Amino acid sequence: MSVIKINANNFDEIISGDKPVLLDFYADWCGPCRMVSPIVEEIAEENPQYIVGKINVDEEPELAGKFYVSSIPMLVVLKNGEIANQSVGARPKAQILAMLES
Repeated sequence: MSVIKINANNFDEIISGDKPVLLDFYADWCGPCRMVSPIVEEIAEENPQYIVGKINVDEEPELAGKFYVSSIPMLVVLKNGEIANQSVGARPKAQILAMLES
């Protein structure tokens, strides 16, 4: 499955499923975000059991505010619509997968 670009219009639909969701809050100008992006895309392709979405904080400030995003990249794992895990800063693939699996 590929990464889904999430915005205010499709957010509720994306998180309402029964699969765990990985949200990547990012900005195009952010260097660490550009480091995490290919890892997030790889996780999406290799793990169809997860929904993986990207939220551009410059384009979707209300969603960033809802999750109290103060630094990026910020990764949030949702399970049953609730925050199960989150981290700020670039992370290796193994750590991101561990967030999803815990």
